[in-house]
Amino acid sequence: MSHIAILLLAAGASSRMGGRDKLTEEVDGQPLLSLMCRRGALTGLPVYVTVPSDAHPRTGLTGTATTVPVPDADEGMAASIRRGIAALPAGTEGVMILPADMPEVETQDMMHVAAHFHGGDGPILRATSEDGQAGHPVLFPKRCFADLCEISGDQGARPLLKRDKVQYVSLPARHAITDLDTPEAWAAWRAARG
Repeated sequence: MSHIAILLLAAGASSRMGGRDKLTEEVDGQPLLSLMCRRGALTGLPVYVTVPSDAHPRTGLTGTATTVPVPDADEGMAASIRRGIAALPAGTEGVMILPADMPEVETQDMMHVAAHFHGGDGPILRATSEDGQAGHPVLFPKRCFADLCEISGDQGARPLLKRDKVQYVSLPARHAITDLDTPEAWAAWRAARG
């Protein structure tokens, strides 16, 4: 498991948040990005976080994670993934990619996905909700790194996931699919938590 890195995608514009930054929204008493970096760090795996720039306020929320600036973040998720892959050390056998706006993905969820890893030539691992909906995190073996460096636009790695061998790993409840992109989604999620 030690040759897996976690890549948190945190370079997006929060464009649907009406001027608020979803990654600074408070969850369990701290900004969401700080929480997700801490959960990643608690796995014992190295954590990398893409940010819009070194000067961006999010950079101060990343704790012990390695920040990866994404000057071309306007392009969408693919730019973050390409920059993140390029920042990984040479011995990395797999990368667990996770958008940072998924507050229900816990440390144990990341470890559960990592426990299914079959090495650099194995299948892609993709988390699902309890009822089987595909979500995040997605753990890509090293054999996919070259393809990940070729992706473009805001589709992320979707084309690769469609054509490659994917093994699904079930996580509790809706952990793998709860991402909060709008003030309404945040309000509904907070209300449901009580």
